[in-house]
Amino acid sequence: MDTRQAIGSWLSGPRATSEEMGVEFGHRGKRLGLPEHGPGSVAPFGRRLGALFIDWALCMLIAYGLFARGDQQAAGNWALGVFLVLGVLTVGTIGCTPGKRVLGLRVVAESGGRLTFGRAVVRSVLLCLAIPALVWDRDGRGLHDRLARAVQVRI
Repeated sequence: MDTRQAIGSWLSGPRATSEEMGVEFGHRGKRLGLPEHGPGSVAPFGRRLGALFIDWALCMLIAYGLFARGDQQAAGNWALGVFLVLGVLTVGTIGCTPGKRVLGLRVVAESGGRLTFGRAVVRSVLLCLAIPALVWDRDGRGLHDRLARAVQVRI
């Protein structure tokens, strides 16, 4: 193996190298028994990011209007608390935040049922820490979803 090939395999990552050796990973969500496309399939990253943006904007408006009284720094701090409460209450009761609902997403348990309130709390707290949401598995789930044993799916 020449140096270029060795560096190229390193840059492409372990998944690409494994696929070149013949390992079959399947579609995202296959290990969880989810379909590849359509309702019930793993939600794509772009939609999840869009839902997060909508939820954060809503929380900023609430924090700015109710708590900050014109102070943008205070609004940002309060928005994180509002985001936590919003996530716990909406995911723990109806299974989706307003942003997820607008973009056709839902948070469900790995088994396919509704996410319990306790798991919704764990998921929301970890999401507020941000780092767990930036670490993904091969199914595209963040660490916050893995630890809460949840998955975001299309409605």
